[in-house]
Amino acid sequence: MLKEIIIAIQSYMRAHKFISHHKLWKWILIPGIIYLILFVVGLYFFLISSGNAVTWLSHRIGVDRWVHKQGSGLLSFFFVMGEIMIRLLLLSFYFSLFKYLFLILGSPVFAYLSEKTDAILNGKDYPFSWPQVLKDMGRGIKLAFRNMFWQTVYMISLLLLSFIPVVGWIVPVFALFVECYYYGFSMLDYSCERHKLTATESIEFIGKHKGLAIGNGIVFYLMHLVLVVGWVLAPAYAVVAATISLYHQDKDPELQR
Repeated sequence: MLKEIIIAIQSYMRAHKFISHHKLWKWILIPGIIYLILFVVGLYFFLISSGNAVTWLSHRIGVDRWVHKQGSGLLSFFFVMGEIMIRLLLLSFYFSLFKYLFLILGSPVFAYLSEKTDAILNGKDYPFSWPQVLKDMGRGIKLAFRNMFWQTVYMISLLLLSFIPVVGWIVPVFALFVECYYYGFSMLDYSCERHKLTATESIEFIGKHKGLAIGNGIVFYLMHLVLVVGWVLAPAYAVVAATISLYHQDKDPELQR
């Protein structure tokens, strides 16, 4: 898995050179700017609502008052740490929901960008077809809902674990890896579909190559640390990087269709 994670990370550097060399910037910037706007607006409302939700829940169950009455610095520390972990987990959950919404809306552009990248890499020509675009959209939406369901199950389980002192402190790390895996999964599936893998076969194939999915998702989220520029470039770079990383897996018999 570690080797595949490294391949996925290196694919982002290859993606930058590839995009620059083949002048694909319009396919990078247009969805990126839309993503930036939706992300900033969504994040603003999330930060307000999540803060109010955590405060309301704390008052509702009376934990904050109980901790205050105990007058224990250690208990206060555990309470503050637990609150921070819950907020981080909620932030991860927000990313999940926002991600799937954007993947559904942007699936035509991402499918085309992945196809164009593959065509250049292999010297092939994939003729544009509206029926194929609609088919790709349908598949992408179906898998997005499937992944959203399972990720929600995992995130709720992790949220419950986050209430356990000390153990809950490492929960956001697991949540991050879950988030990275499912985002990378969506990026890799565009190439799997082009290799004629069914949705079930794609799920099985990516499950065997978790490192490629996790590595792709890790860099995608790390790019968000670069304000504005990183947010604009991250979505489309992830698509191109995922296509390039699978290009190096083309000897896998499951992709020979």
